[in-house]
Amino acid sequence: MTQQPAADPFPPPSAPPAQQHPAQTSPVYVPPPPPSGRWQPERVDPLPGTEFGLVQLRVMPITSGLAVGSLVAGIGSILVSILVLCFGVMGAQSGWGGWVSGAFTLLSVIFGAGAVALGLVARRQIRRSGHTGQVRFTGGGMAISGLVCGCAGAGIALLSLALALVLQVSS
Repeated sequence: MTQQPAADPFPPPSAPPAQQHPAQTSPVYVPPPPPSGRWQPERVDPLPGTEFGLVQLRVMPITSGLAVGSLVAGIGSILVSILVLCFGVMGAQSGWGGWVSGAFTLLSVIFGAGAVALGLVARRQIRRSGHTGQVRFTGGGMAISGLVCGCAGAGIALLSLALALVLQVSS
């Protein structure tokens, strides 16, 4: 009984037939965008001496995460400042209102300062973005809202602490 050699499962590839390409002087072909429409060419620069071109895609704007963080921290500052007022008024007669409202005031001022810092950095990021081929950030209104909410929250907390201390001393 003789064994025959097994056929090679991966035969060597054959060379494709040579094709002649005449020199073309046609304009650069820009492929159509995909069906989703996400990628759109903004500019096409032909490469001299070739049939190729350099395509710069339009970059869609992105909402700044710093602006969102500023707004969230500003709202948090306002919410904590309401706690300062509530605990300061409730605990003024018992004597603990000043201590508790003081602790929450510190938290509200930290949130407010964070909101202001993030809002300022976000406004700078938004202002400096958007050059050709770069990401364009949006969210300027959110950054300003975060600045305002952060300042208002810290201010309300400080005024509420002063009110709590005055109520505690007078009772």
